[in-house]
Amino acid sequence: MLSFLSDVERALAADDPAPDDGSWETSRTVNYHLGLARLTLNVRSAAGVAPRGTVLLQGYQLADGTPCLKAALNWHGTESTNTRAIYSKPDINWTSEARKVAAEWMAGPPSDLLATADEPRALAVAS
Repeated sequence: MLSFLSDVERALAADDPAPDDGSWETSRTVNYHLGLARLTLNVRSAAGVAPRGTVLLQGYQLADGTPCLKAALNWHGTESTNTRAIYSKPDINWTSEARKVAAEWMAGPPSDLLATADEPRALAVAS
């Protein structure tokens, strides 16, 4: 999990080496016993440190014993997360999967996740 987070960090730095004319400031925490990891993403610029979001990982085994990794993407200022599962297959390229996670995070939250406390999401009402 730690190497997967490192690959995500490298992909972010390669795709946006100077966000807001600053630099990425990240921190990683991993609990191998629980199969959990977190990558906290901030940007340090002349204005200070600005939080950007997190990538949370959960490693587990499927019923057949196959390892799986779940990535939950979160962006600062949103309440929801976007989740994707990565299944271990014989031909899987973990670095490529980490780049996909980084690209998905860099694309920002889906539009339905952008509602804030000031702008609540509209609820559909059945008539």
